[in-house]
Amino acid sequence: MEKTKNLARSAIFASLVCISTFFIQIPVPATHGYIHPGDALVILCGIFLNPISAFLAGGIGSCLADLFGGYFIYIPATFLIKGLIAYACSMFFQTYKKHDTHSLIPVIICGIIDTLFVVIGYALFETILYGAKPALLSMPPNFIQGLSGLIISSILYQILSAVPDIRKL
Repeated sequence: MEKTKNLARSAIFASLVCISTFFIQIPVPATHGYIHPGDALVILCGIFLNPISAFLAGGIGSCLADLFGGYFIYIPATFLIKGLIAYACSMFFQTYKKHDTHSLIPVIICGIIDTLFVVIGYALFETILYGAKPALLSMPPNFIQGLSGLIISSILYQILSAVPDIRKL
């Protein structure tokens, strides 16, 4: 029964990541990309799921948004970067919450993890694809995306953590 619940939670999070990435977009004409609130849900995958489930939910949800949006070349990088963000957030959050059960600090640190992975991960990937100059141009929008993920996930965490036994749903 617990495996079924974990699978359902993971599928719900993957869906939420995909929806919040694909349907809520702020275009960035200079990079032909967009800023989205999906990173907030990737962070929450790490907070509310175990590391492997978080990796899969964050990675699959994000790369499905790339698939639906026609950003085919980004699918492998997105899967890896967003999956690693969710995994790292899960590992960190599980360790930190053993010591402090009511603080927003671990959520903020997960947002910082997200911002670093997004900015550096996509800069490396885009350097390979397009060269250093275009990759550098994508860093400020990616930083804004990471920062918005930090803010939105902090707000959503406070709402979701008020739900009794949300991890047992």
